[in-house]
Amino acid sequence: MPEIPGDSIAIAREYMDSLLVESRILGAEKPSTRFSFLGNTFETPIMTAALSHLDLVGMAEGAKQAGAPVSIGMGDTEEFGRVLATGARVMKIIKPYADPEAIHERIRFAEENGAMAVGMDIEHAVNVEDAENSSINGIPMKLPTMDELKEYIHSTRLPFFIKGALSVQDAMRSIELGCRGIILSHHNGLMRYSVPPVMILPKIREAAGNRLLIIVDGGIASGFDAFKALALGADAVTVGRPLMPPLREEGAAGVCNTLKTFTAQLQAMMLRTGTKDLEHMDPTVIWHN
Repeated sequence: MPEIPGDSIAIAREYMDSLLVESRILGAEKPSTRFSFLGNTFETPIMTAALSHLDLVGMAEGAKQAGAPVSIGMGDTEEFGRVLATGARVMKIIKPYADPEAIHERIRFAEENGAMAVGMDIEHAVNVEDAENSSINGIPMKLPTMDELKEYIHSTRLPFFIKGALSVQDAMRSIELGCRGIILSHHNGLMRYSVPPVMILPKIREAAGNRLLIIVDGGIASGFDAFKALALGADAVTVGRPLMPPLREEGAAGVCNTLKTFTAQLQAMMLRTGTKDLEHMDPTVIWHN
């Protein structure tokens, strides 16, 4: 049980560990983890989470070596440019700044410098226990209105993702706004008592169908976790905290090795469940304990 009441990280971990996997190994063949995403082909659907205040260039280099997509978080355009210069395919997640020009500046830079997609982690506009005041590193944040979000989304030709959607309602509103996808996230426990992303994922997938790309963020600590999320309807998953120690200690090589290890674990689970590729994931292999 969670040590702190409402600890969404612990709640999500407990739920993930309660999901069991049925073996369907007879006749199985070596599966492929190759992944098509936003017009690109990757070796794995396990991508980096939108981390900030770390060696994002090293993270991007390691992900590129592993054949994985990249998402990055807070940072200035100079750092963003160095990340893009690695040649990695990058999604830039933009904070919900109170200043609209700070958002437009980052969208324009992403578009002009070859980013794969952009998004906004709208959940970071609300602090854990204070709905009125939110800032990050002293920079004011603001929960955007639907009209403001629509304006941001339609200001760019890049695919736009909403990070922090964690309900069928928000998924449907994301479709109405013209989003290409959503990232299911409680932002590393920022919301207390949050429903685990993998718990609500099947309902969101059922409601959204193929109208949204769905990425699961938070609680993916292995390729086994990734398999469960992908089987339940995710198009991709992100890994954040498990990458941080290898990134600090080994740089790009640590990120690459971790992503390759998780991908090997995912492939092993696919083999044991008779899943030949990511397009043939079957939610009926998941049992709820």
